[in-house]
Amino acid sequence: MADDEPRDRSPQSLLIAESDVLVRHAIADYLRRCGYVVIEAASFEEARTVLEGLPEKPQLVLSDVELGGEGNGFDLRRRAAREWPEIEFVLAGNVAAAAQAAGDLCERGPHLSRPYDPQLVLDRIRRALATRTAR
Repeated sequence: MADDEPRDRSPQSLLIAESDVLVRHAIADYLRRCGYVVIEAASFEEARTVLEGLPEKPQLVLSDVELGGEGNGFDLRRRAAREWPEIEFVLAGNVAAAAQAAGDLCERGPHLSRPYDPQLVLDRIRRALATRTAR
């Protein structure tokens, strides 16, 4: 088994919520090559619609803090925590945007910084999914 492949046999699904199309496609393509099923969303509304419409929710959401639209990555995380607490979340953003958006969520600030380092993203996703499985 290659180092970049998920450890279990069933493909795990991820939602990538990222407004920058080039960044979203690049990280989604990388994660697909690592064996994940990846769903993409370009805005808060699109991510919310995807989550509401899927009968089987993704195991993890990777969201940009500055997602855009009617909400940001923190708003999406708060909504998911209320409605789909089983979904793990990894937030990413630059330090200035994250500090501004995290005002009331200091303990849940971004886990990754942009631009993404693909291997760090993969490692963070694996850790978050392992934590989810251990519960």
